[in-house]
Order: sequence, then structure tokens, then C-alpha cells
Amino acid sequence: MRLNEITYTDAKPVDGYGPGFFRIGGEVVQGPLVIGPEGITGWGGLADPAPVLALAGKVDVVFLGTGAEVAHIPDDLRETLEEAGLGVEVMSSPAACRTYNILLSEGRRIALALLPV
Repeated sequence: MRLNEITYTDAKPVDGYGPGFFRIGGEVVQGPLVIGPEGITGWGGLADPAPVLALAGKVDVVFLGTGAEVAHIPDDLRETLEEAGLGVEVMSSPAACRTYNILLSEGRRIALALLPV
């Protein structure tokens, strides 16, 4: 088996998560958050689109983690984000973290919005 070292340049990967927190680049962050090209931002959850909308033009896709289980997001939130030119992929937070890390290592223009597990 061939192993490859992953390089994230100056972006921070998700190192881990647990009840109510995420570990991003070695730093523990409590509660919902958004990770984009400019760093980590607190997030008020699905009722707070502003931190995610701020990513418009900076990323192509936002992986939106809905907690321990995948759940539908409000239609108006999806429409607002898509009208701003953001692709939205909804999945559980653990799946969103894994997908984000893989695509981040490939240098893709992505972001992550997470609700805690």
C-alpha cells in the first residue's frame, strides 16, 4: 500500500470533533462555526446565513454539516445561498468534515459550515 502525506498549505483541516466542539488545526472551537479561506468564524446556525453568505465569490461549494445526522436545511436558506452563487452540499457534520479535509488537501475552493454533533 502506498501512503501519501497530506499538505494543507495555510488552510486548517478538521482534526476532530465531539459533543459541542470541533478541533480545527489543533485549536478547540466550541459551538457552530464556519471555516473559510479567511479562517474560523462563529455561526448562529441555520437561522444565521450572514457568515456563510460572506463566502460568496471566495469559494465554490460550502459543505453544511447538520450535526450527528443528516437533516434537511430550510428551503429559504438553500435558496439564499444558491442565489449568492454558493453551491451547498448538506450532510452530517462528521461526513462534512471528512469531505472538507479531502478536498482541502487538493487545493479546492471550499468552505465548511458545521453544527456540533
